[in-house]
Amino acid sequence: MAPERAPTVRRRKLAGELRRLRELSEKTIEEIAEILGWSIAKVSRIETARVGITSPDLTKLLDLYEVDSERRVTLHALGRTARTRGWWDAYADSLPSDYATYIQLEADTAFIRGYDALTVNGLLQTEEYAEEIIREALMDLSPPAEVQRRVEVRMTRQKLLTREESPLRFQTVIDEVVLSRLIGSSQVMKAQCHKILEIADLPNVSIQILPVSSGAHPASAGTFSVMHFREPHDPDVVYIETMTSSLYVERDTEIHWYTLTLDRLRAAALSAEESKVFIARAAKRFS
Repeated sequence: MAPERAPTVRRRKLAGELRRLRELSEKTIEEIAEILGWSIAKVSRIETARVGITSPDLTKLLDLYEVDSERRVTLHALGRTARTRGWWDAYADSLPSDYATYIQLEADTAFIRGYDALTVNGLLQTEEYAEEIIREALMDLSPPAEVQRRVEVRMTRQKLLTREESPLRFQTVIDEVVLSRLIGSSQVMKAQCHKILEIADLPNVSIQILPVSSGAHPASAGTFSVMHFREPHDPDVVYIETMTSSLYVERDTEIHWYTLTLDRLRAAALSAEESKVFIARAAKRFS
């Protein structure tokens, strides 16, 4: 099968599961290829989501890994929908592949916990704030139309928080300096503070402010998010965004480290109610 422009989140997750099953079986890619009579490249490309996998081939792998019936049903269902794409595909021409992958992951996530050290999280941004952030990030290298398309994508992502069925649970710690940095104008910042307060009232959302007075903390490296998925067999993923690419941390020990860091940050931050008071005061300063 020919590789697609970018793997869907479902194909990526299936590939990850097959890779983990092989590692649990203590077999190498070369050994799997030899047992099944496949090429080494075929096994590798399936495990890295560069190509999809047919139902018969998936059955062969699951038989080889002695997967139980319940998990087998889940993985076959994942395989059948591995080509399914979402609303973001309409913006494929204007989105970097790393960002498109993140949006797919985010759409399939049940709970996101994170720390925002530099800017307001995209799920909380107003259109005006998002436009300023995106325009500066692109450094005038892209036309206004592309900036606007990316703003539309960001606004559409926010519907995850308010959808009727299983809205995304969202928990973030925002560094105080984020609300001190003037993005656009005082009016833009005032409106941004009010939007954060509005979203903070949602039952599925928890927002805390980390005051500068809290001193040193373990997240000095910057912004990150821990993504928890709906399916019980889907492992957590830590997402870290850089200026030119994205990093996904999937090792259990590293994910545990980031989870502990979030716990420390939440303990050092103001409570959710105290944070609302802090944000309201910040809004007044921008009046």
